[in-house]
Amino acid sequence: MEKNFLDAVKERRTFYGISKEATVSDERIKEIIEHAVLHSPTAFNSQSSRVVLLLKSHHDRLWDITKEALRKIVPADSFSATEEKINSFRNGYGTVLFFEDQSIIESLQNQFSTYKDNFPVWSQQASGINQFVIWTALEIEGFGASLQHYGELIEEATKKEWGIPANWKLIAQMPFGKPSVQPDEKQFLPVEGRIKIFD
Repeated sequence: MEKNFLDAVKERRTFYGISKEATVSDERIKEIIEHAVLHSPTAFNSQSSRVVLLLKSHHDRLWDITKEALRKIVPADSFSATEEKINSFRNGYGTVLFFEDQSIIESLQNQFSTYKDNFPVWSQQASGINQFVIWTALEIEGFGASLQHYGELIEEATKKEWGIPANWKLIAQMPFGKPSVQPDEKQFLPVEGRIKIFD
């Protein structure tokens, strides 16, 4: 039986233990990405979100790039923990890269100067929505994923490696694969202190 939306939201978790096994076809993964990019909302209908899907050796290459970038800044005597963490992402099947097209944001800033300072914020919100939709959809299909933020550290090398346009800003990376380790039980703050309802 297919999950309803609220169940899918509830069951989406951060998985660090993932494997190179796929739970659905590459074609199905591509369908999820295309559907999310097409239908996720954006302020002013800017459609500024951009996504790159890296599978198999391309996925491995991304995390090799990340590891080498970190090797340059993490002290050698503490690098083993960093390497273990990056290897856990590399152990996955693929990675989704989330970008925002800065040329669209700048164009909107020029057209609507009253909201100039808001467009970068709205762009981040659009990317967040896209990330959540893809993350949840992948989990419905049996994948586990996490969201990582090595943007500035790997952005230049990533753009060079895959010929990504200069005006795309790297926001986040989502490694995914079949779960190999279940996450710990999630802890919640009391909902009463987080929501106000006036009826």
